[in-house]
Amino acid sequence: MARNPAPRKSSTAPPRKRTAQPGYFHYCNVRPSTPRSFAPGVNADRASAINVLSDKWVNGTELSYYFFDKPGDGENLIMADGSTSFIRWSGATAQKDAVRAGFKAWSDLGIGLRFKEVPTREQAMIRIGFMRGDGSWSYVGRAILDIASDQRTMNFGWDIANDPTTAIHEIGHTLGFEHEHQNPFAGIVWDEEKVYADLAKPPNSWPRQKTFYNIIRKISESRVQGTTWDRDSVMHYPFAAGLIVEPPEYRTQALRPPGMLSARDKAYVKELYPPQKPVAAFPELKLMQSMPLKIAPGQQIDVRIQPTRSRVYEIRTFGIADTVIVLFEDVDGELKYRGGDDDSGEDRNAYLKLRMARGAKYVLRLRLYYADHTGETAVMWW
Repeated sequence: MARNPAPRKSSTAPPRKRTAQPGYFHYCNVRPSTPRSFAPGVNADRASAINVLSDKWVNGTELSYYFFDKPGDGENLIMADGSTSFIRWSGATAQKDAVRAGFKAWSDLGIGLRFKEVPTREQAMIRIGFMRGDGSWSYVGRAILDIASDQRTMNFGWDIANDPTTAIHEIGHTLGFEHEHQNPFAGIVWDEEKVYADLAKPPNSWPRQKTFYNIIRKISESRVQGTTWDRDSVMHYPFAAGLIVEPPEYRTQALRPPGMLSARDKAYVKELYPPQKPVAAFPELKLMQSMPLKIAPGQQIDVRIQPTRSRVYEIRTFGIADTVIVLFEDVDGELKYRGGDDDSGEDRNAYLKLRMARGAKYVLRLRLYYADHTGETAVMWW
């Protein structure tokens, strides 16, 4: 992933409103991530279990977000006439409010993730810009953690003040969700040359490679949860009639998702990020006592850790398993990130070594990707 994108030409044309005409839909240009590679000893079932969850967050994570609004927040671009211009990433209040409403739409489902607006980019995990001509896009899931703090992880390239769907869609990518129209189980067969020609027109003006990545390309089956297609998903693009050859009904009619969270969107996000219990209800992981992981792949446990003296401690999983562990400190009721590790696909166990303070309260969250044998994995701190 390029942290410092090369200068590129910027369109100065105002964005068009969505209509049913081909070439007039604004489309999200999701940022590509580096495909995971696995050692020869990682079998297909294990790789699939890891891939489905690798971009997803540990449930209970607080995702902080920031709107770029300082005078120096932006980048120099080479314009069509060869001149260089500094383009700011800041957006109007109405645009920011639309994004805030997008976060609220996901939060109101009662999921276990929390969203918090913060005043500086250094505090933020999600950093949002409103650069016209750069399209609307986001990195997918935990890939945002690899992006430098002076760079955007999400952008809105047209006026979204009256376009709540775009905000909800881009936030969905940050939660770890891919484009639904690229689901390999959808059975979509494209009139590919017509799609390339359509997306080459304004307002998108995409080259073939970008159109292939965002539309034609099928997501690997190993990255998809379930085997059905949700054509109503907020993660699905609208398409004009004639771009799709199969299913045959879309040869003559447009495919128009409602533009809101579908029933399956809601069910899946609550399955992946279920409502959280109060911290006091989590079991305590006692010092020097291992706790068996009595959970299935995809599930998560949350435990309390309460040190009786200040020193450096170690936390480790045991057994042949792929896990991600994250440690938070409970500071006045807010869980602050203190460290994490992901051992998935590697010949080792998740491990943390860090200082914890006497009297402080900590929460360890552990999500299981894959276990070689059920009941033969555990976690301990010492």
